[in-house]
Amino acid sequence: MTPDAALDALAARAEPGRAAEMARYHKQTRPVLGVPNPATNELTTLWRRSLEPAERVALADALWRSDIFEARIAAAKLLTQARIRPDSDTWDLIASWVPQFDSWAIADHACMAGAKRLVADPARLDVVERWTGSDHMWSRRAALVITLPWAKMNHPKPHEAAARERILGWAQSYVPDQDWFIQKAIAWWLRDLSKRAPDRVQAFLDTNGPGMKPFAVREASKYL
Repeated sequence: MTPDAALDALAARAEPGRAAEMARYHKQTRPVLGVPNPATNELTTLWRRSLEPAERVALADALWRSDIFEARIAAAKLLTQARIRPDSDTWDLIASWVPQFDSWAIADHACMAGAKRLVADPARLDVVERWTGSDHMWSRRAALVITLPWAKMNHPKPHEAAARERILGWAQSYVPDQDWFIQKAIAWWLRDLSKRAPDRVQAFLDTNGPGMKPFAVREASKYL
C-alpha cells in the first residue's frame, strides 16, 4: 500500500458536501476530504491486517505528513493496536506528532494509539511527563488524554496505583490553567476515575475544585 494509493482510497470514500461541514465543525484550515469516520475505520482495519509493523509505521508517517485531516486520523488509527513487537518506532512516531497537535479530533485519535504503547511500556510515562511543562497547550492536554488507561483500571497493582497518583499530580498542576481544553481534560480524567475510585476523585475535588472552572467540576462529578 503506497501513500498515494491510501490517499486515493480515502478520497474515494468522501461524501459530497461533507467536507465543508467537517471543516467547520473541526475548525480546520488544512484540507478536508469529507470522509465519514466508519469509512476511515474500515480502510485502516484492512491496512493493519495486510501490512507488517514497519510498513504500517511508514504509511502512517506518510499519511500524517500529507496534512490532510482524514489522513492524519487514518495515520493514528493505523497504529492503534495493542500488540506490536517491537514497538519503539511506533512510539517514537506518535510522540513526534504531539508538538504538531492543533485539533482535538486528531489529537485524541493519536493519543488512543499512544495509550496502547504506554500501557505496553509504562516507563514511557517519563517522556509524557515532559509534555506537562510544554508551552504548547495541546501537548499539555495530551499528557492527560494519553494516560486515560490508568483512570480506567479497576484493580490497579501497586505500581499502577503509583502511576495513577503521579498523573493526578499532573492534573493538579494544571488546575490554575483556565484554558477550556485543559479544564476539560482534567474533568475527563477525573470522571473516568470516579467510576473506579470515587473517594479519590472527591478528595481531589475537595482540594482543587475551587480552582477549576464550574463546568469541569460538574463533569468530573458526573458519576459521584
